[in-house]
Amino acid sequence: MRIVVTGGAGFIGANLVRHLVEHTDTEVAVIDDLSSGSAHNLAGLEAPRVSFHEGSILDRDLLDVVIGAGGDSPGAGPVTDAIVHLAARPSVPRSIADPLASHHVNATGSIEVLEAARRAQNRPHVIVASSSSVYGANPTLPKSEDLRTHPLSPYAVSKQATEAYALAYGHCYALPVLAFRFFNVYGPLQAAGHAYAAAIPTFVDAALRGLPIPIEGDGHQTRDFTYVGSVAGAITAAVERQVISEEPVNLAFGSRRSIVETVASIGAQLDRELERAHLAPRPGDVRHSQADGSRLAELLPGVEPVPFEEGLAATIRWFETLPEYAATSVD
Repeated sequence: MRIVVTGGAGFIGANLVRHLVEHTDTEVAVIDDLSSGSAHNLAGLEAPRVSFHEGSILDRDLLDVVIGAGGDSPGAGPVTDAIVHLAARPSVPRSIADPLASHHVNATGSIEVLEAARRAQNRPHVIVASSSSVYGANPTLPKSEDLRTHPLSPYAVSKQATEAYALAYGHCYALPVLAFRFFNVYGPLQAAGHAYAAAIPTFVDAALRGLPIPIEGDGHQTRDFTYVGSVAGAITAAVERQVISEEPVNLAFGSRRSIVETVASIGAQLDRELERAHLAPRPGDVRHSQADGSRLAELLPGVEPVPFEEGLAATIRWFETLPEYAATSVD
């Protein structure tokens, strides 16, 4: 089997590529423009199992070469069995600052990947990454896929476009598709130290540096944090079983914890109490998030999540291996 992973040098993508190499005998081709990912995330992964192609998902010629254009055209490449489309311009705040850029990469980029799949030599199975942010202001918990969506940011709108295009291509062109909605994924390889960093890496980074933990708002907002190893395992199972769905699927397992509880867990892992610094609430933020995981369980029976504390421990261990924390000692 040959799998193309767009965004495969990013946080989730690189974890998925490593999981595929460790748990299957597939060949993996990575497409990534390194705008938010890093080639270092794929260190130690070499041909013939993994090939890296630097470039944008907006580059049709590159997509055709890597995925495999149809017919006898000069750009025809190898046959691809599955595409996992993870490439995106992440972050709600980043999309608010530059909505057009988020639209071009996330919405237009997704339709370019789907068009490349439609041009391919066969009908590759296509899995796309959407987001729990599409639920937006809908207050119902847990959030089932049948709920009305109410996106609150350009990022959320662009991810809704991603899943809607995928499902439409499944309907119109008989393309085998699966749209996963991710919920607050965390784990090793997730970058900290920049303006758009996610919550857990930001908290761990501050804790290891001995700084107050920056919390936007009162900290009582809740999230369904999902360990990246759980995500990689579910995607791998979906690829191997060729799972498709005419509706989007939450890729989360129904857990729910507040931001202040999450900070307390990090402090417990480090065996010390962490000071908190409360900031203004983030524009476009969602107050509460929790997945209804019943559809995921129906489609992928037997797939279980890594427990939160176990995933958090693995995340902290990874951060502690980084050079910038080697000289940091907090009593």
